[in-house]
This record gives sequence, structure tokens and C-alpha cells, in this order.
Amino acid sequence: MLDMVPEFPAFLLIFVRVTSFFLMMPFFSYRTIPATHKLGFGFFLAWIMFYTIDAPVLEINGAYFLLIMKEALVGLLVGFIAYLILSAIQIAGGFIDFQMGFAIANVIDPQTGAQSPLTGQYFYMVSLLFLLSVNGHHLLLDGVYHSYEFIPIDQPWISFGDEEIVIFVLKAFSYMFMIALQMSIPVVGSLFLVDVALGIVARTVPQLNVFVVGLPIKIGVSFIIIIAVIGVMMGVVSQVFEQMLVTMRGLMDLIGGS
Repeated sequence: MLDMVPEFPAFLLIFVRVTSFFLMMPFFSYRTIPATHKLGFGFFLAWIMFYTIDAPVLEINGAYFLLIMKEALVGLLVGFIAYLILSAIQIAGGFIDFQMGFAIANVIDPQTGAQSPLTGQYFYMVSLLFLLSVNGHHLLLDGVYHSYEFIPIDQPWISFGDEEIVIFVLKAFSYMFMIALQMSIPVVGSLFLVDVALGIVARTVPQLNVFVVGLPIKIGVSFIIIIAVIGVMMGVVSQVFEQMLVTMRGLMDLIGGS
């Protein structure tokens, strides 16, 4: 039956890469999207891409199963690197929550099923709305389509022994923490000054219980600073989106060996 359809092996490889992207890619990988919808969307997207890329005619043999594994790994790796960059927003919220005193009040993120800081979840939801408003999800799909320009469908395997790929992923990991620090430093720095002021008050007025007074003061200052710098934070978020696409392109370029 499969031998009567010579295009089926190439279509299956495209379908595996697209659905692997959807397992890790931001917005498309969330648990609130039913798995049947993901599979259906991946099927029709793979069907469209099959007629727009120059897919070779392949045979189902031992090497073909290596190609299936390679396509799945490509989708998982590139989707993971995109999610890694975007998670800097939640880490920034974690830094802020730790200084505000909200670190113990984590909530369950309905998108991923993991615990998430309160402020980080707020920033992340606003960032997702910002991503949708600037058609960032279209750019992610565009990255899936153009991945075949960097990583051919008939490339036999991924060169995991290439140190450039490991260095690139480590740089992306460190860049994530740098972005998180840049986003959180206005609030964290202001709360550090509040802690210094409360320490001075505690030394000068011993009768005042700074543990009772300090927490509401820090929460109030945090909200004021967040409202004041939310515009600047959204500017940093736009840079995160740009860096996410650049990182995806760079990783695909390294995997393709070009």
C-alpha cells in the first residue's frame, strides 16, 4: 500500500518535524490546546509544506528510520531553544517575587502544568498577548517552514559531537538569565534600597517592628515600580522575541552544518 504512494515517506518526515516543533514550541505546545487539534493542525501544515518544498523520493528502509529520529530531534531541539529564551520572562518574575515576599505563593501554570511565580505568570501572560498582537506565532510557523532551507530533509543525522552546537546552547542558556536580570533589576534594585532603609529604621527606632511594616511597604513599592517600568519591560520582551527567532535560526544553521 505504501509502495503505491512514493510521496508518503517524505510527507511522513515533514509531519514528524512539524509535530515535534509543536511539542516544545511556545504557545503551540500548551496543554490547553487539545492533542487532536495539534495533530490535525500539524497534518494540514505538513500537507501544505509538502507541496512547497522540494521533497525527495525516499524508500522505507533502515536509513529511513534514522531520518524519522533525526526529524523528531530537530523539532524538539529547535522548539526547546525557543521556549528556553521565552522562559526568561518567568525567571524575571521569579526574581521579583523573591524580593517581594511572594516566592512562597507559586501558582500552577495551566499552560505547562508546572509551578510558576505570581509576577512571572502575569508577565508571561501579557507577553503572550503581545506575541499574538505582533503576529509572532506566524513568525514561529515561518521558522518551521524555513527550517528545510538549513536542515535538508534527507540529511542523515545531527552532529551532536560538534562543540559549536553545545557552546551555542550554553550561550542561549546564559542569555536567558541575562534577559531575566535586565527585566527584574528595576524592581529588585528598588527593593534593595527599601531593605537598606528598613535596616536603618530598625537601628534608629528599635520599638518599630520592621518585619510587620516591611512586607506591605515592599509590596506597595514593587507594584509602583512595576507600573512605572512596564512599558520598558515590554520593550525588552520585544527584544526577547527577536532573539528567540535569531536563536532558532542560528541553531538550525549549526545543525545543518552550513
